[in-house]
Amino acid sequence: MGSFSIWHWLIVLVVVAFVFGGRGKLSGIMGDAAKGIRAFRDGLKEEPTTSAENKPLPTAEREKDEARG
Repeated sequence: MGSFSIWHWLIVLVVVAFVFGGRGKLSGIMGDAAKGIRAFRDGLKEEPTTSAENKPLPTAEREKDEARG
């Protein structure tokens, strides 16, 4: 019960081959994750192009304001 069977070793080899296998799968996945994080941070840094003061009022509110004033 304390030793690994052939099936355990095969599963371990498949996982290792997937993670460290050809064409840099792990580095590709990590590179894509880094690009996503970088894009998210850049999106947070950008200022919104329109402020709340410059937005037009919705039609119903505009009509109410025109009727009052």
